[in-house]
Amino acid sequence: MKKLILIAIITTLSSCIPVKIAPKFKNQDYKIIQAKKFQKDMPRETSFIFKDPKEANEFYNYINKKFRLNHVDVGVNVPFQIKGQTLYLSYYEANREDQTFNLPLVVTDEVLEKKAGLKVFENNYTSRKGHWYIVLTIFDEDINNCLSDKHPLKDETTAYLKTLKEEYLTTQNYEELLFTKKS
Repeated sequence: MKKLILIAIITTLSSCIPVKIAPKFKNQDYKIIQAKKFQKDMPRETSFIFKDPKEANEFYNYINKKFRLNHVDVGVNVPFQIKGQTLYLSYYEANREDQTFNLPLVVTDEVLEKKAGLKVFENNYTSRKGHWYIVLTIFDEDINNCLSDKHPLKDETTAYLKTLKEEYLTTQNYEELLFTKKS
């Protein structure tokens, strides 16, 4: 029994304790949920959310080039067509972090402070790793959310957003979008 307690104490003292964990979408590379549930400062709209591995402002540049917006209202009610109906795309960027508490560094600093009177790792008690997500909302001309379960274009809208996401993630040079058919 003493060995088990000793192993538990050593494991606890030598581990990093997760405080915040960024979401991971199981079995998919996107999720359709209410944006407010994903991040508190987002709107209460059903949204298409996916992880963005690219640098900052890449999605802005992609939308700007794809829809030929010339830096006017990029990301806010960008019109496009599905089955002859005009729909409007808006997007948000969201940052979610993994945060861990590094217990071994705290213990080391306490020992060093008692023996030498200094703290070496004081600024490293926690570590963070950021993850960026793109949150897309789509509305029709009557301001109905096209990603809601009751909307008649939900399946087509979801398929369009999957294609848009794949095109964004695989395109390196957004200028080549100018040579493709505008959707």
